[in-house]
Amino acid sequence: MASAGYDNCPVWAPAFGYIGAASCMILANFGSAWGTWQAGLGVCKMGIDYPKGVIKNIVPIVMAGVLGIYGLIVAVILTQAIREPAADGTTRYSQYNGYAHMAAGLCC
Repeated sequence: MASAGYDNCPVWAPAFGYIGAASCMILANFGSAWGTWQAGLGVCKMGIDYPKGVIKNIVPIVMAGVLGIYGLIVAVILTQAIREPAADGTTRYSQYNGYAHMAAGLCC
């Protein structure tokens, strides 16, 4: 027996929202680590070739670190949007919201 208005709100829909939040954290922090590594290599090369320009190359390291914080913020926003199910097991979190949050996490 389906409840009126809850036909597109299955109990498994929040799993996609949590997958989106987790992928957002994982991918953003991986990208941040990769960017920090690449920028660190650039600073090392700059220090060998032109030591006076090392300070100018610290900006990419800081910007790469900001990506991890951005991923954390987006994951928190996605997680806060997921509603807990009611006492009878019905949920107001639709398939559309689950897929949208998963796509947002993958795009982050």
